[in-house]
Amino acid sequence: MTARAHMGAVEALEKLTPVMLAFGCGAVLARRKVVPTESSKVFADYAFLFAVPCYLFGNIYSSDLGALFDWRAITGYATAARLAVVVVGALAWVCGVREPRGIALRVMAAVQVNTAYFAVPVFIMLFGNAAPIFPVLLFQVCVLSLVVIAVMELGRADRTRSRSRQLGTAVGASLLTPLVIACNAGILLNLLSVPLPRTVLDSFAFVGGSASPVALFALGLHLGGAGLSIRGTTLEEGGIIAFKCVIFPLLAFAVARYGFGVRGDWLRYLVLIAAMPTPQNLFIFAQRYDVGIDLSAALVIKSSVAALILLPLLVQWAHRA
Repeated sequence: MTARAHMGAVEALEKLTPVMLAFGCGAVLARRKVVPTESSKVFADYAFLFAVPCYLFGNIYSSDLGALFDWRAITGYATAARLAVVVVGALAWVCGVREPRGIALRVMAAVQVNTAYFAVPVFIMLFGNAAPIFPVLLFQVCVLSLVVIAVMELGRADRTRSRSRQLGTAVGASLLTPLVIACNAGILLNLLSVPLPRTVLDSFAFVGGSASPVALFALGLHLGGAGLSIRGTTLEEGGIIAFKCVIFPLLAFAVARYGFGVRGDWLRYLVLIAAMPTPQNLFIFAQRYDVGIDLSAALVIKSSVAALILLPLLVQWAHRA
């Protein structure tokens, strides 16, 4: 390893130290039962419903939307995601998964990323700004999640309402999440040049500043209480985690750089976003639609650990790319 590469690795680790501290303390306190594991939901709800939306709103309102929405980068990421959906769906079918809901669950696990609880705090620590996550967040909610919801809703055995009403309710619930509302409000007020008092923006910044440590602490509590058994990892779990944390970031890099000419900061952003772990709402979907519950729980936990382990390497590699 050259001196320059060594310095890059050290710098990446230094930037990730606060991430490891917040996450690690949560895990240790939960394991030692100092803080009840079930309280992770309270911390997570605070981050998801309040702190992260405040952070995103304030930053998007104050951002240059022209720089935030790099259409080549966004299109490159969306293209890579669509390719990944096809690959994962085909592999699931080849491996014997025939139920559409089961395939949709695996696609969600391997392609969607944990934005609120993982990507936002990591980006704040690494770059001082999580605004680049916003376009990907909207793509996930407005495209990927809607496809998964549609498949899940149409595959339910206990349908008491028409399919159109089921899908309408699901779509509405997806688009009315606090994250999406905050992002859309920030864009609208930004485009309309609506002036907001400095006191209001400072208040959003104050609350938003707590999003990163609280989200990571909540994740640490959850994982520390759930426990982790690497020995019990199945071949399917290992394959999905490898695709999520390694293959998908490489695919995003190849498609964005060589297919759309994306370079510089945006290329690094896309690679790191793609490397984020499986979203926590995978488990919520699995419970709601009674499909792959144990698999989803294992993937959420183990992909988060894998992402933490691989993150310094990905940061260094992305920086040199």
